[in-house]
Amino acid sequence: MDKFSKEKRSDIMSHVRGKNTKPEEAIRKYLFSKGFRYRKNDKRYPGKPDIVLPKYHTVIFVNGCFWHQHPGCKSAALPETNRDYWKAKLQRNVERDAVQIRQLEEMGWYVIVLWECEISSKSKRKERLISLVNEIEHH
Repeated sequence: MDKFSKEKRSDIMSHVRGKNTKPEEAIRKYLFSKGFRYRKNDKRYPGKPDIVLPKYHTVIFVNGCFWHQHPGCKSAALPETNRDYWKAKLQRNVERDAVQIRQLEEMGWYVIVLWECEISSKSKRKERLISLVNEIEHH
């Protein structure tokens, strides 16, 4: 059973942002500090990537572990209530992500997916961002 009322849960979910999230902003700030220039949420590309690095022909998606069902992540657990609804909804997200990534790769883009859990704690974030820069520069 959900610990919140239906109204409270609805209010909480209505505040979930789809773009310009704190993890995205942290990544953008880091990349900018390292001299990378990018476009954000570019509608010209499948999935409107969170970060587009034209010079490196690379796009980055910053995915929430729950919404995009990060395999093996504890944050990707299905809610206890209304499981059939959530399972179907989240599976559609995963399928859509796979299609969009394939489309971008077919267009010649290098696709990087960063997961929320990789950058949620400062200790993990620093290590992941360093490896991100290396991945962008050497793919």
